[in-house]
Order: sequence, then C-alpha cells, then structure tokens
Amino acid sequence: MNTVPLWLAVAVIGFLGIKLIRPPWWLVALLLLGGFLLADSILAPAIGTAIK
Repeated sequence: MNTVPLWLAVAVIGFLGIKLIRPPWWLVALLLLGGFLLADSILAPAIGTAIK
C-alpha cells in the first residue's frame, strides 16, 4: 500500500481549507508562526507523543 508524505497531506488540507473556509490571511500567518514557534519549544516532545 502506498503512503502519502505528511507534508503533502498538510499542504492539500491547508490549500482546501483556505479555498473553502476563506480565513483572513493574518490568521493563517499567525497559526503558521505559532506552530513554528511551538515546534521549537519545550512542549514539542509532549505534542509529538500525543499525535503519534
């Protein structure tokens, strides 16, 4: 069975979310920046364990 890379799945879901829901661009930028900063925090191992 073929698997889809995570980055491709996230890109497709993000593209569809932006096209269908049409959130403001500042909210998209805020969520991306928040996710980037959270990934480099001390909470990253706990989040990684929770999503696996």
